[in-house]
Amino acid sequence: MAGTVDVLGPILEMMTWVGFVPGVPLLVSAWIIAKRRCVWVTADGERFAAGGFMGLHWVDQSDEERKVLLDVPAGAGSYEPSAVVVHYDVCHPSRCSLEPPRHDHTVLIVGWILTGVGILSTLGGFALLVL
Repeated sequence: MAGTVDVLGPILEMMTWVGFVPGVPLLVSAWIIAKRRCVWVTADGERFAAGGFMGLHWVDQSDEERKVLLDVPAGAGSYEPSAVVVHYDVCHPSRCSLEPPRHDHTVLIVGWILTGVGILSTLGGFALLVL
């Protein structure tokens, strides 16, 4: 009959590979995504109505005037001109919003979880060698 060490050894070995093989490349890709992501900044701007669209007008960091038209949600009515805070992408100023951007960190989280499983399985394997 197989002992606990004989059963846990192959399971921990497999979990080490299951954790490290996809986990480390996911962490590397999350790091590359974070480095390539452009910075979003805020600027004081103005909201205006233009036909069936809502427009945003602001002056960016390099003192260039920017104007962008956005789709108006159905039933939103007309927009009166008003001062707003515009959040925009420095690399692509046409990507803008009235709300701060939310970045997706799924790749980073899954990478950390899988790498953590690999590390814990490796430590468990070394603990089995001592027993």
